[in-house]
Amino acid sequence: MMYLIAAAGAGAAEAPPGWIQWLPILGMVLIFWFLIIRPQMKRQKEHQAKVANLKKGDQVVTQGGLVGKVIKVDDTYAEIELARDVRVKAVKQTIADLVPPGGKPAND
Repeated sequence: MMYLIAAAGAGAAEAPPGWIQWLPILGMVLIFWFLIIRPQMKRQKEHQAKVANLKKGDQVVTQGGLVGKVIKVDDTYAEIELARDVRVKAVKQTIADLVPPGGKPAND
């Protein structure tokens, strides 16, 4: 009899609310957001701004590693001169970086 009363008293302790179980998952989502997703979105915006501001005479590096000078730019393509009389037409989004004036490309 005493055993049943003790068991009933132990079961009467309240369990934590159900939403507490979701706190670790919410914490992981926040960590992923601030460490992975947010910085990637920032880099993507910076790249889009660089590509949108391409102009004739800029020296660029393509994602394929080619270094050249922009000859002509339109909405989708950029014509790049790699050497004298060697021109290629590249999709603007494949331009990895702009080389600062007087600087060396990032891959040199």
